Amino acid sequence: MTLPRLSFPLRLTVLLCALLLSTPSHAARCGGDFGSFVSSISADAQAAGISQGVIGSALSGVSEDMAVLNFDRRQRYTFNKSFEQYVSTRVGAGRINGGRAMLQRHAALLSSIEGKFGVPRQILVAIWGLETDFGKGDMGKLPVIRTLATLAHDCRRTELFQGELLAALKIVQRGDLPLRDMIGAFAGEIGQTQFLPSSYIKYGVDFDGDGRVDLRHSAADVLASTANLLHTNGFKMGAPYGEGTANFEAMREWNHATIYRKTIAYFADQLVGR
Repeated sequence: MTLPRLSFPLRLTVLLCALLLSTPSHAARCGGDFGSFVSSISADAQAAGISQGVIGSALSGVSEDMAVLNFDRRQRYTFNKSFEQYVSTRVGAGRINGGRAMLQRHAALLSSIEGKFGVPRQILVAIWGLETDFGKGDMGKLPVIRTLATLAHDCRRTELFQGELLAALKIVQRGDLPLRDMIGAFAGEIGQTQFLPSSYIKYGVDFDGDGRVDLRHSAADVLASTANLLHTNGFKMGAPYGEGTANFEAMREWNHATIYRKTIAYFADQLVGR
């Protein structure tokens, strides 16, 4: 979920605004020597049940990424465009036509997901299109472990990102993604609908039945996991999802920003000709 002209996810932007107000400026073990921090978080990972093999392969030799810190510090946690201005940059004829093609191509899969999770296909495809252009766009190019270790060491939101780092290690531990595929965006978001690692663990679904949750390569897992997140937070099939509805509120777990949820709803309606 991206701000205009920025690759920082709007959903995380809103979350981080709240955390900046509520989280102490100096959480445990933040700052100081980066190597000492890695040793400390490695002990936390072991206590959380992560194997020494995963810890060693993921964190041995990891270094701080100053580009991530610099990018993070440049973000402006505001949204200055109107809905009309924003939606015009995100939902054009090409993306609508692409979404309609995805509805046709994945019709059987989407029907199965609707039946299990009770989330309409047009909502799922709208989110998919907005996040990464149906998996064809930019999913991020940064090593997730290095990115999260960098942000976890920083003293601004260390508790949040230490949790995300441990969740990322659990993704590798579970065998969902190998370390080489743990590539994501500037806050550690992963895959075709840009799940933070904690959401990957909490909501991820192995819908293609291959024994792992793969949100980078498996459209079935991507769409089912997105549906599971919405369903778990109260989204109901057959009910309206525009602003002011219960379903619109259920989408807050996906994105707190009203303007983004309005864009999802608008795009979804365009996909089905409303």
